[in-house]
Amino acid sequence: MTFSRRILALGCAAPLALALGACNDTEASDDVLSGEPIAAIPAPEGTSWTDTVVVTEEGGYQVGNPDAPLKLIEFASHTCGACASFAATGVAPLKEKYVTSGVVSFELRNLVRDPVDLTIATLVRCGQKENMMPLADQAWASLSAIMGNVQGNNAAYQAAGQMPVDQRFIGIAEAAGLIDFFSARGLSADQARTCLADGARIQAIADTSAAQSEELNVNATPTFFLNGARVEALSWDQLEPALQRAGAR
Repeated sequence: MTFSRRILALGCAAPLALALGACNDTEASDDVLSGEPIAAIPAPEGTSWTDTVVVTEEGGYQVGNPDAPLKLIEFASHTCGACASFAATGVAPLKEKYVTSGVVSFELRNLVRDPVDLTIATLVRCGQKENMMPLADQAWASLSAIMGNVQGNNAAYQAAGQMPVDQRFIGIAEAAGLIDFFSARGLSADQARTCLADGARIQAIADTSAAQSEELNVNATPTFFLNGARVEALSWDQLEPALQRAGAR
């Protein structure tokens, strides 16, 4: 059974006590790009690159100039503490300094680790595409509280793992307090439950994660790629120099 099938079939016995730790212990390639400074590329009149969001063919959510010369991809888990740290310290300067210039686009893709991760991934993708990254960042900012809810409601969380798939992720979301969390941020409870009952939608997220993990040898988070080259970075202070060496200013 593949990982993507297992994560839908498994009960909720994920190692949640470890979920807040750094999640990337693999060595990344040092084959980073280098180039001359790239001039800013203005957005179409009346628009901003930071408001330009597309869903890519690979299933990621990309903000910025779709034709940016530097394309940054992050593989992230919604239950990864290192990803939460990057969301808190790196996303704002990345967008303000580099995405807004049109030189860098930023694409977020899922590397699913556990049922709570898959539940959040489903919810942040449930509404308008422009809301995906802001909702993901807010979930990361509240990761400690979300995981605390799971620990405090462990019996309900475990019981959810035994439910049919069309009820399982609703149960997980309720145990983690995610229905109320996202409702307070514009995603109605009815809309959330509809998305969480959609087994095909959830399976597609898991399948895409598993396929890209195998294809690109991504097995830890966060993992960054810049124009297809893996970047050895876990934090913004490690990632920004790689962007600058490649020509972002």
